[in-house]
Amino acid sequence: MTDVPKEVKAGRFVRQPNRFTDRITGDGSGPYPAEAGRYRLMVSYACPWAQRSMIVRRLLGLEDVVTLGVVDPIRDERGWRFPEPDPVTGATFLSELYLATDPGYTGSRYTVPCVWDTTSKRLVTNDFPNITTMFETEFTAFHKPDAPDLYPEELRPEIDELNDLVYATVNNGVYKAGMATGQDVYEEAVDALFGTLDLLEERLADRRYLLGDRLTEADVRLYPTLARFDAVYHGHFKCNLRRLVDYPNLWGYARDLYSRPEFGETTDFDQIKRHYYVTHKFINPSGIVPKGPDVDWTTPHDRARLGAA
Repeated sequence: MTDVPKEVKAGRFVRQPNRFTDRITGDGSGPYPAEAGRYRLMVSYACPWAQRSMIVRRLLGLEDVVTLGVVDPIRDERGWRFPEPDPVTGATFLSELYLATDPGYTGSRYTVPCVWDTTSKRLVTNDFPNITTMFETEFTAFHKPDAPDLYPEELRPEIDELNDLVYATVNNGVYKAGMATGQDVYEEAVDALFGTLDLLEERLADRRYLLGDRLTEADVRLYPTLARFDAVYHGHFKCNLRRLVDYPNLWGYARDLYSRPEFGETTDFDQIKRHYYVTHKFINPSGIVPKGPDVDWTTPHDRARLGAA
């Protein structure tokens, strides 16, 4: 049997802490001021945490402000690899950037997303929950004129509360189920996951987005898990009580978001499936990538009737 991942402890998946948690600041305080062209966002199209940073980068119009480095979807014991040496940093493996910043780094994995500072030649952050809000609140001087306010101050308490629930039971919940090595641990995670999906299905019955008729950070955080649900989590992670397509409101909501280029064009189902089914030998030793599911994400969603785009 393939070795159990180091993040599985006593049968439970425990996500490793984020090592780099510095923050880029819009007011110039601290060593990392927000500047155009200075920072490089490292991502994988396969990774849900990375996808949400790509979505926000595009929604806010930061493509020419924060450059993008993309790793290959297949991760092995050496970690994430760039298909060609990264033209900005020269790195072949993401681990090189981690070790350049902290030669004594001892984490079990080198994670995406992370932000590289081309001036100091070090990683500023791999703190994925805060990368998107950092783009939203510290790079406002560089937002495009019609950029949405994804993290409005008056809604932050509600957004944060919802994000905490979704992270614990859905975003990270699928990993708790998929990586569990004990039946009770697995069932606990699956019950919590579908309990929250049921609540979200009800919530979306009369509103277009999670917070009403406006797109927010909460939608950005939920979407990548939904995009991977039927393709990966339902089968590979044994989250199979129901499929996304079995939830009329959630499925319509997901297709509504997918129809926006910032969401749809950062969703690569081929890379998603190859990453999970080939990388997680612990779960899928054969490395065979399934052909399905045969799902059309472009079918009409009829969500516009619930509110503004």
